[in-house]
Amino acid sequence: MAREGNLEAPTRHPLDWRNPDFYDENKCFAELERIFEICHGCRRCVSLCQAFPTLFDLIDEGKTGELDGVAKADYWKVVDQCYMCDLCYMTKCPYTPPHEWNLDFPHTMLRAKAIKFRQGKVKASEKFLASTDVHGRLAGIPVVVEVVNAVNRTRPARAVMENVLEVHRDAWMPALARTTLRRAAPPSPPLSQAVAGERTPGKVAIFGTCFVSHNEPSIGVDLLKVLAHNGIPYTLVDKERCCGMPKLELGDLDAVAAAKEANIPVLARYAREGWAILTPVPSCTLMFKQELPLMFPDDPDVQRVKEAMWDPFEYFSARRRDGLLKTDFKRGLGKVSYQVPCHSRVQNMGRKTEEVLKLIPDTEVQTIERCSGHAGTYGVKKATHPVALKIGKPVFKSMAQHKGGGTPDVIGSDCPLGGHHIAQGFEVNQLGAPRLMHPLTMLATAYGLT
Repeated sequence: MAREGNLEAPTRHPLDWRNPDFYDENKCFAELERIFEICHGCRRCVSLCQAFPTLFDLIDEGKTGELDGVAKADYWKVVDQCYMCDLCYMTKCPYTPPHEWNLDFPHTMLRAKAIKFRQGKVKASEKFLASTDVHGRLAGIPVVVEVVNAVNRTRPARAVMENVLEVHRDAWMPALARTTLRRAAPPSPPLSQAVAGERTPGKVAIFGTCFVSHNEPSIGVDLLKVLAHNGIPYTLVDKERCCGMPKLELGDLDAVAAAKEANIPVLARYAREGWAILTPVPSCTLMFKQELPLMFPDDPDVQRVKEAMWDPFEYFSARRRDGLLKTDFKRGLGKVSYQVPCHSRVQNMGRKTEEVLKLIPDTEVQTIERCSGHAGTYGVKKATHPVALKIGKPVFKSMAQHKGGGTPDVIGSDCPLGGHHIAQGFEVNQLGAPRLMHPLTMLATAYGLT
């Protein structure tokens, strides 16, 4: 008799994406049917995202009220609503391995997405939105940046984007930066000052990420300022491509592999030389900590990079435990409402951002652990932007009511895109206009560095 649930920590199997059976639609649909039947009998994940309400509505409104009343073609409606947040696997599902039912909802969705991509059924507009390297090449180019940003702010142009690229005309879209992180980076403390702790390397290599490098380099600059203030030498990695997360969410696993071949040899050299590798975007950190190691479990360099990869606040928290993090803060932040992104929670590191922010005097931190609904391109697409705002509404309302009373002074999320989505949610729901700050900017501000 099967166990009712699973009290053990969930474990992940390697992704068998090179096996021809992985792309067999009939075999994939058989696994989808098995999993959907289990989900139908449980329904614990109904509040997480739109994939589960879509599934349960299909069942409840079908001919039989059971899964056998749902047409197989409608399974794609569920797949299309999954944005790979991974929370069902990590926080809700009682049937993940080592349970005998061996249920992995997000990676089964990924398998279906990969099949759809191989069949040529992914739209050109979706492929373009996931090509963050292509967008980033325009950053820092005079005139081009001004033209692109002006178009992004113009209502008629946004209407055209909605028709051509299927980007919702009301969705927040990032501007291209006038300069890149690499150009804006301040000088590092000399490498000779590196002091390793019991838990932490004393020198840091920064993987800038597409968004921070090309859209909001100020976030990366604030990270570098905090490192310098703490006497930690740093460098930007010699070269980088997109981590591959947008392509993973699209099901383009060959593009993920190509990004891996570009990034891993560079990052592995830093890992071998004893650098901690930090990325300022949780999705990118997770890509190197989890998804690539599961796709390439036998590649020693991938595993080496995994062990060297840190979330910035995970690193600062460990640095504090080593007695090497300064707490000479100059400014309090007041009432802070902070949202933990899904891809931070999946890293299983605890509330490290909250832990560090609570060191700041005259600062009240309220932490919200629930999905903002943005989820990369999901939050900007014409079809799903309204759904993303609906998913995030409980987050917006919770963040607007600070536990210390009244409204927050500052709101933020480790995910920069999620932070802007939350700010838009505040505006749309008329919840006030607190200052949006990335937690790294909060920390730099508290130190008096910005």
